[in-house]
Amino acid sequence: MQPVRLPLDIPSLLPPYLLDRLARRAQEPVSSRARNTLRLDETLRTVRASARGDGLFTRQPGTSEPGRSDRSIHTARQGTELPGLQVRAEGQPPTGDVAADEAYEYLGATYALFWNVYGRHSIDDRGMPLIGTVHYGQHYENAFWDGRQMVFGDGDGEIFNRFTIAVDIVGHELCHGVIEHEAALVYRGQPGALNESISDVFGVLVRQHLLGQSAEQADWLIGAGLFTDVVQARALRSMSAPGTAYDDALLGRDPQPAHMRDFMDTHEDNGGVHINSGIPNKAFHLLATRLGGPAWDKAGRIWYDTLCDTRLTAQADFLTFATLTADNALRRYGSGSLEHQTVMAAWQDVGVPVT
Repeated sequence: MQPVRLPLDIPSLLPPYLLDRLARRAQEPVSSRARNTLRLDETLRTVRASARGDGLFTRQPGTSEPGRSDRSIHTARQGTELPGLQVRAEGQPPTGDVAADEAYEYLGATYALFWNVYGRHSIDDRGMPLIGTVHYGQHYENAFWDGRQMVFGDGDGEIFNRFTIAVDIVGHELCHGVIEHEAALVYRGQPGALNESISDVFGVLVRQHLLGQSAEQADWLIGAGLFTDVVQARALRSMSAPGTAYDDALLGRDPQPAHMRDFMDTHEDNGGVHINSGIPNKAFHLLATRLGGPAWDKAGRIWYDTLCDTRLTAQADFLTFATLTADNALRRYGSGSLEHQTVMAAWQDVGVPVT
């Protein structure tokens, strides 16, 4: 069995400040459901910290052949035991449970991007089984990667729809696992914001690859459809225009910056991991749209090369990551190439001075 290092924290899709606003400002039962989600998230972190020990656990190695995914979908039946009851395994027909079937199909779409474009055989590049659990908790308003599997709540039905509703959400959570196996970026401050941003990048690339969209055709939204119609929102985040995804009387305004001059120095949200990720998100969007064509090709390859670069350490900040993307563009496409020049220009345009 292969030893695997547990993450220091549990990367989750939903920023805690959104849940905190709901807990403080919404009417019942919305406020109590947000509080329950916050309490459960805190319990998960506490249990993970106490169980981590030396930070290692073991798991069975993957058995699927390269190019074939090994998906296993479970239901927690509104409980919190993981992985729960298996309802669909690789190759089995749809269950009729919308969330379970979305998780199955979208995990497959994520595997397809990483295998078909980058030649990666699952999360660990060794065929790791893709395990997803749906119907987690009572009206649980989040999705997360726990170091072993993806977990998805049903939402409350009033503010949030089910967390399997968008393929980019599923891709985002799976990519946290890829990051853990490659760079293990610390989930705090700038390294944590990079962790969130890289997950957004590959989450949106999964959707674009599935739909066959070019960079110009894509909407560059993360979590479109997650909010119900009562919320004034297009999505959870916008990579093309950070800070514009939502502006709602209850939830407030999307706080993401698109430039380093607006970088938010905060102790909340693990040092702003869901907030400041808007800056590298915008850099990737600029790169992809300026190069044109499929974003998963040239722009995505540069980001993937950098994620797998042994020089990318767990404590990497924006400048370190940006410098490595420029170097990987140079290595792959050559000195003076359009790709190399465009990478540097994209980072400079968001206030990260790559030279």
